[in-house]
Amino acid sequence: MAPARVLGTWFMILVQATLIIAQGIPDDIGINWGTISSHPLNPHIVVGMLKDNGIKKVKLFDANSWTLNSLANTNIEIIVGIPNNKLQTLADDYETAKDWVKENITEYVRGGKVNIKYVAVGNEPFLRTYNGTYVHPTFAALKNVQRALNEAGVGDKIKVTSPLNADVYDSASGIPSDGEFRSDIKDLMVQIVQYFKQNGSPFLVNIYPFLSLYENPNFPEEFAFFGDAANPLYDKGIKYTNVFDANFDTLVCSLKKAGTPDLKIIVGEVGWPTDGDKSANNDNAKKFYDGFFKKVANNSGTPLRPGKLEIYLFGLLDEDMKSIQPGFFERHWGIFRWDGTPKFPIDISGTGKDQMLVGAKGVQYLHRQWCIYNMDAQNPDGIAPQISYACTYADCSSLTPGSSCENLDKYARASYAFNMYYQMQDQNERACDFGNLAMVVRDSDPSTKSCSFPIQIVSAGMKGGVMKGVMVLAGVLLGLCFT
Repeated sequence: MAPARVLGTWFMILVQATLIIAQGIPDDIGINWGTISSHPLNPHIVVGMLKDNGIKKVKLFDANSWTLNSLANTNIEIIVGIPNNKLQTLADDYETAKDWVKENITEYVRGGKVNIKYVAVGNEPFLRTYNGTYVHPTFAALKNVQRALNEAGVGDKIKVTSPLNADVYDSASGIPSDGEFRSDIKDLMVQIVQYFKQNGSPFLVNIYPFLSLYENPNFPEEFAFFGDAANPLYDKGIKYTNVFDANFDTLVCSLKKAGTPDLKIIVGEVGWPTDGDKSANNDNAKKFYDGFFKKVANNSGTPLRPGKLEIYLFGLLDEDMKSIQPGFFERHWGIFRWDGTPKFPIDISGTGKDQMLVGAKGVQYLHRQWCIYNMDAQNPDGIAPQISYACTYADCSSLTPGSSCENLDKYARASYAFNMYYQMQDQNERACDFGNLAMVVRDSDPSTKSCSFPIQIVSAGMKGGVMKGVMVLAGVLLGLCFT
């Protein structure tokens, strides 16, 4: 290529990259960075992605030191998480809370090195599926952590909150104005929101229009998006054209009845999955995000809370080790694939200008090879148990009904399962046997138009007994639905 053409090409790349950064995620939009993955990306690579896409806010689910150090000196605003399994000890012992704050907060914020804004105490601790396990320790843990932050001299800048699922409030009639906190936790929720008001803490809520569609077969599909719904919801003269606004305003009404009508609300999680269900795909995700970003760009808020919304997308990356108990889609919430590749163009500006986000840089992949079913195998009757075995230890959620790989024939399904296990095991030669039913192929991608056979990355994390134990449990839950 001629030198002038090379310079011209690089100039265009530079211009395009600059435009992407200039049109990056709006300031009021953050993103959730989850790490429940068998092969997590190097945190420094992820931080590079955040910066390249102009993402200025990130929500974490723990206080991992490697992650926090990678965010140092970036000025990215951070919500640090405390897992539910730590709530009881933090509630029972203030000294434990002090030690946690010293180790995970003051150690990093000293000198402005890491920009921590909030501490998220627990993660949806009042979910009905937890059967009340975390109801009692959550509030006490909240207060102990904030007290420790205050005593450490950072409580004026760093506030506690607790990410709560939208199921903590409801409306008997289905209209927002009848919203109030759930009867079994109403008194506790009133205490918590009053504490938030006194402390200057926000209410952090997770709202998922996708789940409204997933959980109710009669739910009007268009109401899950941000278009002009054919059957809007009316509430005392207010017209609701989407479930997000209706859900958000149900919370607004619940807060008003609890005596905190002006409490700041942050949407801690909102997004759309791309696989694992008939409604979870790239087309629907793009439709959702395009409508969502248009709404954000308009600064319209909701009917009862007009103006800017502060929201964290869920999520950044796919996570192949998340529990599939809520649904197979749980491993596919990322706007990027597990390797940091963007999935589809997004209209970030909200003005109809699609663009691909900037993918991860410096990612290393394993060899270009796959483990597939050997069509010359002598024992084809053994396919079913071998698929089941592979999917016990690897992520086969894309094989489930409604997913991207559901239409594969039994041999291709075997190939997919075998390859997922093989990649999970870092392409170990012994991981492609399956009773002599499998073989390794090189430079011949078995992917189809709709079903991708991945090549795993060289991971920043460590795999071992604990992670594989989690995958065993996941496989038990999945059962034999892949056969």
